Amino acid sequence: MKLQTHKQLHVVSGRATQTLTEDICHELGVTMGPVAIEDFANGEVHVKYGESIRGCDVFIVQTHTAWEGRSINDAIMEQLVLVDAAKRASAKRITVVAPFYGYARQDRKASGREPISARLIADLFHGAGAKRMVSVDLHSGQIQGFFNGPVDHLTAMPVLIDYLRDLGEQDLVIVSPDAGRVKVAERYTHQLHADLAIVHKRRSTNEMHHVEAKEIVGEVEGRTCVVIDDMIDTGGTIVAAAELLAENGAQRIIAATTHPVFSDPAIDRLKNSVIDTVICTDTVPLPPEKQIDKIEVLSVAPIIARAISAVFEDTSVSEIFGGNNLA
Repeated sequence: MKLQTHKQLHVVSGRATQTLTEDICHELGVTMGPVAIEDFANGEVHVKYGESIRGCDVFIVQTHTAWEGRSINDAIMEQLVLVDAAKRASAKRITVVAPFYGYARQDRKASGREPISARLIADLFHGAGAKRMVSVDLHSGQIQGFFNGPVDHLTAMPVLIDYLRDLGEQDLVIVSPDAGRVKVAERYTHQLHADLAIVHKRRSTNEMHHVEAKEIVGEVEGRTCVVIDDMIDTGGTIVAAAELLAENGAQRIIAATTHPVFSDPAIDRLKNSVIDTVICTDTVPLPPEKQIDKIEVLSVAPIIARAISAVFEDTSVSEIFGGNNLA
């Protein structure tokens, strides 16, 4: 007996990422799969797929963020339950698409008696039944090794670079807000033919989330400076860097980030800062109260859609980015 099999693509979304998933499906030319997600009275989540996914290549999209009164932990748990339900519904392969990967900053033990929570999250998804993971601009590349399966590490760099290139600025300086972001900043300088500057900073040992920017390495006076970081959480790092750039004579300051987490008091800090424009992507949805005039949101849906298409068709994902997503 010979059976001719046909692969079927099925994309579903958790409740934290509905709009982005709809945009991804539009790029792919497919309809988002129906799934009912409800909460029990005690807060437990229940999911049920609205149609058969037996033998399907299922992509479950959920960014790890707080939304509508729920926490980042709710988003992660909801995606885990979606994975488990897909496994028990006989999906052929399950891929977790987490545009923003939760707990990514806890990727190592900085001191004794601390967890490595980024590894724990990877273990949970593998244990639930995920065979593959897709994420955008992980906080550190080593997280790819935490998941026991293929990880496609995408980057929003093409989207951000296109925006910066369209600005037409001739005297551009790419600024790394700390030593850890230098390699990423260097990739931007190569693409934009710009110079590089580095902010030397020190975190306060007494006050949490307090950052002191100390000095600038590089020439920024009279120039347009673009501060590059993977995420803006409370805004302390980016605002401290911007203030130091302004003190050193920067003419215009732009902040560019992939993940606009914007925990309090980030919006107030950005609104009152010397930063002219904040460029970010839609890996994390922005509620209306966080949408201020300074913020420009760009879509990563085309990039994620191309990656999903490549995974489904078993072609190279890294070729989409010319290898710039690997480090």
